[in-house]
Formats: sequence, structure tokens, C-alpha cells
Amino acid sequence: QVQLVESGGGLVQPGGSLRLSCAASGIFFRIVAMGWYRQAPGKQRELVASITSLGSTNYADSVKGRFTISRDNAKKTVYLQMNSLKPEDTATYYCTAGGNSDYWGQGTQVTVSS
Repeated sequence: QVQLVESGGGLVQPGGSLRLSCAASGIFFRIVAMGWYRQAPGKQRELVASITSLGSTNYADSVKGRFTISRDNAKKTVYLQMNSLKPEDTATYYCTAGGNSDYWGQGTQVTVSS
């Protein structure tokens, strides 16, 4: 079955950086679009970034210029490099696979606080 395992979350100070990773199995990774969503307490889940099988990317306005999504097809892994983190980036971050976000990981917590 499809498995998406996120890692790399944690506590970071404002202005700091984190890199999230999502290792995929059970899918033909190189042809699948991947994405990162986040959900903060009391807020709606939102799409943070996505990347197609050809490497085209899309970002939420709130993270443009600060976050970068990338993929390594050989490692079946998608990454989210997060720089200049702000307290409002605090959320649980989820990796998704498929053009309709058909599959979801379990999530990893990112907390931005001094």
C-alpha cells in the first residue's frame, strides 16, 4: 500500500530554517505529483506547495520566496525547505501524493516560537 512518511519537523526560532522530508513507497513516484499542506489549530487546512512529475512548482502566496519544494525521484522523496520562518508558519505539515492529493502522510509538527 501507499505510505508517506514525513520527517524534519520541530521547534525553531523566528527567522530560522527547517527542511521537511517525505519518503514515499507503494507508488510509481516519478510520475506522481506531490504536495505539502499544513493545518494550524482552529484554521482550515491549506496547500503550501506542490510539484508536478515534471518539476513544475506552485506555492501559496504566504510562503512564496521563503519555501522551496523539490523532489528526488531516485530516493522517492519530496522536500520542503522552509526559510525565514514566522510564528504564523506554526502548523502540522502533511505530505500528499497524487494530482488530487489522493494519499496523505501522518503529519509532522512545525513550531516557530522564541
